[in-house]
Amino acid sequence: MYGVHNLMFFFVVVYHVFPPELVESDEEFQQSLADALVDETDFTVNVRLAKSLPLPVENEESRPRIDLVVFIINLTSELSFQSTEASLKYLDPGYFLGKVCFMATNARNASVPTERLDAVRKLAASLHCPLLFAEDQTPDGVANATERLLTILKVAAGLVPMATPLYLSNLTRCTVPLDIDQPSFD
Repeated sequence: MYGVHNLMFFFVVVYHVFPPELVESDEEFQQSLADALVDETDFTVNVRLAKSLPLPVENEESRPRIDLVVFIINLTSELSFQSTEASLKYLDPGYFLGKVCFMATNARNASVPTERLDAVRKLAASLHCPLLFAEDQTPDGVANATERLLTILKVAAGLVPMATPLYLSNLTRCTVPLDIDQPSFD
């Protein structure tokens, strides 16, 4: 359908978290998401995983074009959010014009503080980037996340006629309600 396209899909997966089983769980989700992205497309998708930015300098000249950067944030880890914030400064500002996406995992976990969820929403809104929520514990959750990311990737790579990454970014960007700084009455 799309012909032969070699797209570069890049995950910046920040997981400086403990306990070790949480890191293991995050790595499994990332790998299953990457595998699903490669398997379910009519075009070639290259997925690279990184724990943080900046990328190593070696092989920089031979690195393929990056069509989309996805920051995966584990909401049960404050360090994951902080590492994501720290990594953002290494990303070229041009990527924030429709080629950056945030994906939050574990949003349904009861131990996630609402303040952290609000902070992630504010971060995505301040950068005018889409914020996706993913269920990382089930195959259906991975499949749904894959489908949403592929839609964004196709636009970011220029495979959808009459749609640009900036246009999609404006349609899907995270917005924050005006009352988000007001205390909640949970």
